[in-house]
Amino acid sequence: MTTSVVFAYHNVGVRCLRVLRAHGVDVPLVVTHRDDPTETQWFARVADVADELGLPWIAPADVNAGDVPARVRECAPDFIFSFYCRQMLRSPLLALAKRGALNMHGSLLPKYRGRAPVNWAVLHGERYTGATLHYMADKPDAGDIVAQQRVPILPDDTAREVFDKVTLAAEICLDAVLPALIAGTAPRIVNDLTHGSYFGGRRPEDGEIDWTRSAQSIHDLVRAVAPPYPGAFTTIAGKRTRVLRTRVLDAGAGPQRPVLAVRDDARAGPAPLLVAHCGGGGALAIDVLEIDGSTVSASAFRERFGKRPIPLG
Repeated sequence: MTTSVVFAYHNVGVRCLRVLRAHGVDVPLVVTHRDDPTETQWFARVADVADELGLPWIAPADVNAGDVPARVRECAPDFIFSFYCRQMLRSPLLALAKRGALNMHGSLLPKYRGRAPVNWAVLHGERYTGATLHYMADKPDAGDIVAQQRVPILPDDTAREVFDKVTLAAEICLDAVLPALIAGTAPRIVNDLTHGSYFGGRRPEDGEIDWTRSAQSIHDLVRAVAPPYPGAFTTIAGKRTRVLRTRVLDAGAGPQRPVLAVRDDARAGPAPLLVAHCGGGGALAIDVLEIDGSTVSASAFRERFGKRPIPLG
């Protein structure tokens, strides 16, 4: 029987752990993380699934330190898998896998190596992303590629919606290639980093809107950081405001003075529409606007701030 130690977290960790078990892989140890109480818990817990499947698990502060290497060595795993583990596995751990250590990454490598690959792909207006199973190396997301699964990013998809697609792509990718991996016939494709890109983690403050940019660029930012992520934000009439859902109304309009206005003519439809005219060109419909923690409709916005357009930025 093939044996694997699994380092896993989040929805991808849950689904890929289930794939291993469905294929009869013996998992003598699962290494996961304690949940961060300051983080919105919108995803499934690997620890819960390990309990359901009767698998022993640990959640050390550092997956590379303490007794973790010794416990992995005792398992004598054929493979080590990392499924959205939040820490990079170092060489001493990787060397304990007799047949290789592999990671599932949430992009089409070599593009979007590093942290938050789904958010970065949405931010940059990509039309496709996916999941990549690859061998781990000393550099992050740099080892040979075993399999990939592509998914579309639709124009109004949020990062959460794309992440759900990538989770399914990871499951499909692993399920399809695992028999060949166990049999020793899976491909190894060079991961050419010269054709890729690397990105670091994102911070809540990175969601501030620059209204001098184009409507499309701002729309992509809003999608990339929409809840359950911290959300795009700005200041309107001196109040910190979150912009949580937008649509591009007119990408072709030229540069203009950035203002926010309520539109209630025939173009707006049956209800008033909150429209941001963007400095870099184009206009956005703001479908979900939050001020002081409460969602504000276009009609309520006009009652609160009046009929005159409000400058942005």
